Amino acid sequence: MPHGRDDAPLLTISVAAELAGMHPQTLRQYDRLGIVEPRRTRGRGRRYTLRDVAQLREVQRLSQEEGINLAGIKRILDLQRELLTARAELDRLRSVAESGNRIFAAGPTGDVVALPRGTRVRRVSTTGGGALVLWRPPAR
Repeated sequence: MPHGRDDAPLLTISVAAELAGMHPQTLRQYDRLGIVEPRRTRGRGRRYTLRDVAQLREVQRLSQEEGINLAGIKRILDLQRELLTARAELDRLRSVAESGNRIFAAGPTGDVVALPRGTRVRRVSTTGGGALVLWRPPAR
């Protein structure tokens, strides 16, 4: 996936801390806790993106204005990431369904794929790691 400017890992910890209005040690603690996970250089130095800085500001806001502790903030951020992933998957599935396909199959990896009308899927035991076939009747 191509990276935009917000995703370019180009800020050192001191610059990111200054932009976020925090001490560099705070960023190290957030990294250890998994709240904000900067990319690493070959020498293991942290490199932050502008998106990371925005997230650090949000962490600070949640902590100071909302009174949420770090464990709660981490949970909120994790849930936000899960929601973004679920929405992207839902959008993908909707685009497949809107293309006129009515038969979908899920493989052992869990990926859902649309099958052309008239395609027959070999019946496979789902307990043996086979595919599960789902069918949605046409709208009347």
